[in-house]
Amino acid sequence: MANVTYFVKNVDSFIITGFDHLQNQKLLGSLILISYMFILLGNGINLCIISTDKHLHKPMYILICNLAVVDMMYSSTCSTTMISVLLAEIKTVSYYSCISRTYFFNLGDLTESMALTLMALDRLIAINLPLRYNSFVTNSRILWLVFLTWILSFAVIGFLIYVTDSLTYCQPIIKYVFCSYSSLVRAACVDPEPYFAISTMYSMVTLCGLFPFILCTYAVLAYSVTKLANSSRKQMINTCLSHIIVLFSFYVPKIVYILLTRIGLVLTLTERNAVVIVSCYVSLLVNPTVYCIRTKGIRKRITDIFLYTQKITK
Repeated sequence: MANVTYFVKNVDSFIITGFDHLQNQKLLGSLILISYMFILLGNGINLCIISTDKHLHKPMYILICNLAVVDMMYSSTCSTTMISVLLAEIKTVSYYSCISRTYFFNLGDLTESMALTLMALDRLIAINLPLRYNSFVTNSRILWLVFLTWILSFAVIGFLIYVTDSLTYCQPIIKYVFCSYSSLVRAACVDPEPYFAISTMYSMVTLCGLFPFILCTYAVLAYSVTKLANSSRKQMINTCLSHIIVLFSFYVPKIVYILLTRIGLVLTLTERNAVVIVSCYVSLLVNPTVYCIRTKGIRKRITDIFLYTQKITK
């Protein structure tokens, strides 16, 4: 059958074809569904525990809640599309649904970077200015900072989506696994390079701006921790280690993906899609696990609930 090329100014919907050549689609769909449920459950537990325990209404836990909300939004935009395609075999996504999912996916990516930056600053002040921490870092100030990061992210990603919405499309086919800025640009009747230059500038802000800043913050923290007493040092290292694990689980897969796609290494479409899926899910799976297990306040609350439940059932 001859290939058909569409030349249309506007499309009503897109067809997701990124999984068409993949075997065992049901198996992959089941794995993504289980991962998605785990992400929602883990972050939901963190949100419920922190919101219902007044002892945890502190700046650090507010930031953990913010990260949990971001992760639930971020995972929902990509997971629901892939689950629909792989398990329900519904490959068609309406135009505006695809645009909105692209918006919230990129919004989650940027707000997560900013959330990690706020968490690094919070730990920096806590360790270097412990006596003035409570006066500097208050719940109201943290809430304002979180609000500002969301407003800024809404504006930045809004411009990206405005550019995307102005495109005309040659074909209503997306060869990737979910709606994203790059997949929509690839489907458009335009030279993609100028549009990828816009997304590259966006990536430079997070990878060459926020990420180095966070690394410098933790370098200062590492130096400060070495000057603490042994008892305090162990506690601070334990706290910072959780943040560092989350930080690297978010940035390292993205850096690897950019290096693989920008250094001239040719990836097949299946390989490219696999890297995209892994880079999305690593941090989403790590974050709730780390904060449930390694954060003392949350871990203690979960243990108390578990022991109380056992006591009632006996």
